[in-house]
Amino acid sequence: MYTVYLGLGSNLGDRQGNILQALQKLRARCSVCAVSAYYETPPAAGVAGPAFLNVAAKLETALDPLALEALLRQVEVAVGRQRTVALAARPIDIDILLIDAIVQDFGRFEVPHPYLAERPFNLVPLAELAPHLKHPATGRTIESLAAGVDRSGFVRKTRSLHFVADRQDDAPEVRLSIDRAGVANVKRVVHLDVDGRETAFNGTFSMVADLAADRGGVHMSRFSELLEEAMLEVLSRDQTARRIEDLVATIAREIVGSQKARCADVRLRAEFGLERWTPVSGKRGEETYTLIGIAHADSDGVRRVVGVEAEGMTACPCAQVMVREHSLHELVEAGFSEAQANRALEALPVATHNQRGRGCIILGVRDGREAEVRAEDLVEIVENSMSSETYDLLKRPDEFFIVNKAHHNPKFVEDVVRGILSRALDVYSDFRDDTFVLASQVNYESIHKHDAFAEAFGTFGQLRGELRSRRCDARKTALAEWLGTLPSPVVA
Repeated sequence: MYTVYLGLGSNLGDRQGNILQALQKLRARCSVCAVSAYYETPPAAGVAGPAFLNVAAKLETALDPLALEALLRQVEVAVGRQRTVALAARPIDIDILLIDAIVQDFGRFEVPHPYLAERPFNLVPLAELAPHLKHPATGRTIESLAAGVDRSGFVRKTRSLHFVADRQDDAPEVRLSIDRAGVANVKRVVHLDVDGRETAFNGTFSMVADLAADRGGVHMSRFSELLEEAMLEVLSRDQTARRIEDLVATIAREIVGSQKARCADVRLRAEFGLERWTPVSGKRGEETYTLIGIAHADSDGVRRVVGVEAEGMTACPCAQVMVREHSLHELVEAGFSEAQANRALEALPVATHNQRGRGCIILGVRDGREAEVRAEDLVEIVENSMSSETYDLLKRPDEFFIVNKAHHNPKFVEDVVRGILSRALDVYSDFRDDTFVLASQVNYESIHKHDAFAEAFGTFGQLRGELRSRRCDARKTALAEWLGTLPSPVVA
C-alpha cells in the first residue's frame, strides 16, 4: 500500500462541491484518510479565472504511481475538467504531491513532480496533514517549508456544516416495510462493451432497494453516489468498457451493502446505434436501438439479464383477409373466373393497414455464456419477427421493397412474440434449459385509438417442452421469479 498526499484545487463553479465530488470518486479506488482545511488563494501567475479553493488530502491505495496518475485524470474529466487551453480556469485540478512507499519511513518518497509540494497553495494545506514529513529534495520538513511561505491573499475557509441528525435511520411513525424505494430516470453517459466495441451511451438508470419497517427512508443521494463510484471503479479497474449486465450487477451489489438492504434492483436503458444499409439503394445509415440491463442482488448473490428493443412494422392479417375476400368478389363480378381472380390475388400484395411496432427480447444466462449473447443478434431476432424492418433513410426503391415485403408477410402482435421466442430457441439452441427468455411487442395502431400488446416468457426448457408436447405449460417462469426479485417490475 502507498500513502499518497494530493493537492486538489478548483476555481470554476461550485468550488467546494467540485472538490468534494472528486474526493468521493477517489474513494472508489482509494481510502481517503484525512483532508485539510480549505484555503482560498489567488490564482498562480499566468492562470486565468477567479480565486482558487485548495485542499490537501492523505490517501492510502494499492495503485502504483502510474495507475494513480491515470485515475486522477479520469476523475478530473468526470468532474468536468477540459484540457483545451493551457493555464485556463478549471473546475478541478488534482496533483500528486508526495508518495510514501513505507508509511513509517519518512525518508522513502517518490516525487513525480518535486516542485508541486513547494508551491505555497499546496504547502500550506499539506503542512496541516504532514508537518513532520521531510521533503526529499531539500530535506526540510513540510512544516518549516510552509512557515516561510508568503500567505498574502490566503484565506482559511470555514468548512461546510456537518449534521449528526439522520432522519432516514429513525423509526417511522407507521412501522411497515417498503418493498421498493429509490430513484428513477437518473441520466448518465456510460461507456459499455457492445459486441466487442466500446460505445458511449446516454443511459437512464432506475435503482431501488427494500426498506425495513424500523427505518424511516433510504438515502436517496447515496444511489447517485454509488452509480458514480461503480462507473468509475469499472473504468479504472481494467481501462476497458464492461457489458451492460456487469455494470448493473456491480451497482446492485453495492446498493445492498450501503443501504443496509435485503435486496436491490437496478435497471439501465441505453440508446445505441448499429450500422445498417438500405435494402435496395444500399445507402449507409445508423439505426438506433435500446439496450437493456437488469440486475437483482440479495444475500444469495446477483442475477442479471440483458436485452434489446427494436422497431419495425407489421401489416394486419385480419384486414388483409377481408380486403382479399372483397377483391375476389369484385374481380368475379367484373368477369374474371374465380381461378383467375385467385391467381391474380396470389401474385399481388393485398392492401391492409400497417402499424409501427416496438419489440423486445430479454435473455438470462446462468452458465457463464453471457458473452455469447450479442446485441446485434438480439436486434435481428426482433426485427425479423415483424412483417418488415424499418429504416430512417429510405429512397423510393427502398420504400417499395419494405411495403411489398410487409404486405407479403402480415403479422399479428401475437405472431411477432411467437416469432421472437422461436428464433431465440433456434439462435441459442445449445443453451441450457434454465436459460430465461422474455418477448414482448407493442403495435402502435394506425386505425384504432388504442395500441396492441402481447408478451410471453419462460425458460428454454419450458418452451421446448411446450413445442414438443403441443400442450400449454400453465406455470411458466416470469422475469421476477428468474431473477429472484419481487413480482412487480422495477420502476421504468
